[in-house]
Amino acid sequence: MSSGAADLRQRKKQNCTESDKMPTSDFFFSLFFYILWEDIYMLIQRFAKLFFGCLAAVTSGMMYAVYLSTYHERKFWFSSRQELEREITFPGDSAIYYSFYKELLKAPSFERGVYELTHNNKTISLKTINAVQQMTLYPELIASVLYQASGSEEVIEPVYFYIGIVFGLQGIYVTALFVTSWVMSGTWLAGMLTVAWFIINRTDTTRIDYSIPSRENWALPYFACQVAALTGYLKKTLNCSAEKFCYLLVSASTYTFMMMWEYSHYLLFVQAVSLFLLDSFALAQTEKVHEVYKIYLFSLCVGYLLQFENSALLVSPLLSLVAALMLSKCLQMNMKKGTFMSRLLKIMYVYLVLMITVTLNFLLKMFVPHRENEHLLKFIEVKLGLNTTKNFTMNWLLCQESLQAPSQDFFLRLTQSSLLPFYILVLIICLFSVTQVIFRRICGEPLKETVKLEDGRIGERPEIVYHVIHTILLGCLAMCLEGMKYLWTPYVCMLAAFGVCSPELWMTLFKWLRLKAVHPILLALILSMAVPTIIGFSLWKEFFPRIMTELSELQEFYDPDTVELMTWIKRQAPVAAVFAGSPQLMGVIKLCTGWMVSSLPLYNDDDLLKRNENIYQIYSKRSAEDIYKILTSYKANFLIIEDSICNEVGPVRGCRVKDLLDIANGHVVCEEDDSYADSKYGRFCHEIKMNYSPYVNYFTRVYWNRSYFVYKINTVISFQS
Repeated sequence: MSSGAADLRQRKKQNCTESDKMPTSDFFFSLFFYILWEDIYMLIQRFAKLFFGCLAAVTSGMMYAVYLSTYHERKFWFSSRQELEREITFPGDSAIYYSFYKELLKAPSFERGVYELTHNNKTISLKTINAVQQMTLYPELIASVLYQASGSEEVIEPVYFYIGIVFGLQGIYVTALFVTSWVMSGTWLAGMLTVAWFIINRTDTTRIDYSIPSRENWALPYFACQVAALTGYLKKTLNCSAEKFCYLLVSASTYTFMMMWEYSHYLLFVQAVSLFLLDSFALAQTEKVHEVYKIYLFSLCVGYLLQFENSALLVSPLLSLVAALMLSKCLQMNMKKGTFMSRLLKIMYVYLVLMITVTLNFLLKMFVPHRENEHLLKFIEVKLGLNTTKNFTMNWLLCQESLQAPSQDFFLRLTQSSLLPFYILVLIICLFSVTQVIFRRICGEPLKETVKLEDGRIGERPEIVYHVIHTILLGCLAMCLEGMKYLWTPYVCMLAAFGVCSPELWMTLFKWLRLKAVHPILLALILSMAVPTIIGFSLWKEFFPRIMTELSELQEFYDPDTVELMTWIKRQAPVAAVFAGSPQLMGVIKLCTGWMVSSLPLYNDDDLLKRNENIYQIYSKRSAEDIYKILTSYKANFLIIEDSICNEVGPVRGCRVKDLLDIANGHVVCEEDDSYADSKYGRFCHEIKMNYSPYVNYFTRVYWNRSYFVYKINTVISFQS
């Protein structure tokens, strides 16, 4: 009995031990699968967020491109017009760019076409130019190569292929802004709001309506891609592969942007100043910032070589600044840490960089042969009120709408779409947060490696600080020149959308307010979803019907006088004829007819600027003999008088072409009574229409309509009394 009872107790003990072990193994097994499932769930969640965010970004860009194409068709009735009527919709300098695209397609080979552009003597009389370098025709080179290589000749007309590429680039522009706002805020809801504000404020965010082939429409999408990649590159929490991808994208987009626009290095200079200030306050990793400087140097060097040794890049302020920053870094590294000189250099770092930049730029301009426009510096002097001038070209530039201070209507439009109030709110919060961070740095407090939501320190994120500095610098330029608003307003849309959608920004505000009634993190998360949703619905309700009305209404673009003029030139004028007139009209004539002209609407060449001023004398109070000498000096055969310029009634007195000419020629005294000085001659454009001597001795009218008067310039003059 005792042995049997002992066996029974032994078996029970073993069973109890086994039963105790089973739950432990099951627990660890379940825990393993729980952790694995949680990791898989998080991975799926991140993938879904990335997938749908990218889908929304690409869809937004495509829809915007389709919207532009539809609006363009409705505005100009493009598909129902003849080729000549389509081409006159490209005004001024836009006509020149597209005309060279046409010439490339007509050339027997691409190589021959490029050679003719680089040795062009068929556009401007008595002048051989490198059109590729002087007019930055790389977009046209790329478009012509793609058109011919893709076999699109039998599928689509050249003009549709050309404007299709531009509209596609605008879609990429919007997508890049979407991604930038998404990367900054962490939610693609910010990207959607950015796109909405961009489209609603299209009048102030893009110039695509006015001039499709303009350089900025080709270049700014690449700059937006560069800014998006730079935003990701500056982030602290970035894995190695993502950092390499962002670095490569910054490199490629920076170089491409520099090749697409002759003024790109000035915009990159503003960006470099932003990065310099970011680095000076030790708010970003110095190594990353200096890697971007190396990208600038590489792009400038390669651009200089591929742009036919463009000396403008060598004397650009961007090169001087980057070289000064590199040199200053070497000086600091070679100094022993802790010495008096090293501490002094650290304190005087900003002043040192500034002095080296100015000195290098001065030396480069002294020793490097360049054709930098002197009128640009004179324009800045006059614009700032440091000087006055009677020069026609200078005053004409000052009178251009894009070079004047923005009007009140601009701010009113941004306020009506609720963009400006939210931008100011976001900017103020970010600025105060950045100021706090800088103060902590001065006091010796180190920055946190990772900023958490509950910290409420949005000013410690380097990509945010960069955008705050960048948008302030662009905003200062936009307040001086209205044309700069097309660079500033898109980033206003992006920064405002990021702010209202960012829980970190709301949390930063609640930290200052010391909110305790409601849990601040929960409230920040709620507001970052609720506020943009409310804004989105209000924008949808107010502006969506207007956008749909724009797309449904057929607008009328009808210019029969210009069409008749171009038709007459193509049918009646000799092939070797040279036409003279306003530069804007000459650009259209070059595109629509192919005839040689005496001037072009280009403002980066001193000789062309002088030509434009001389030929504009046809609207001044000069004698027939003076005008004849000017025109024959450029081998002009035909003169075109535009009634809209001759009888111009401008909204701003003193900014009409004839007023500016009178001031430059001393034919008017700019006093309070605005009294005219004595002049022997009447206004040429009026007098020539009278058909009396001596005008009929020099000029013979051969064609006219309601807007244009064409005169043949006589080669053999019979002087009659």
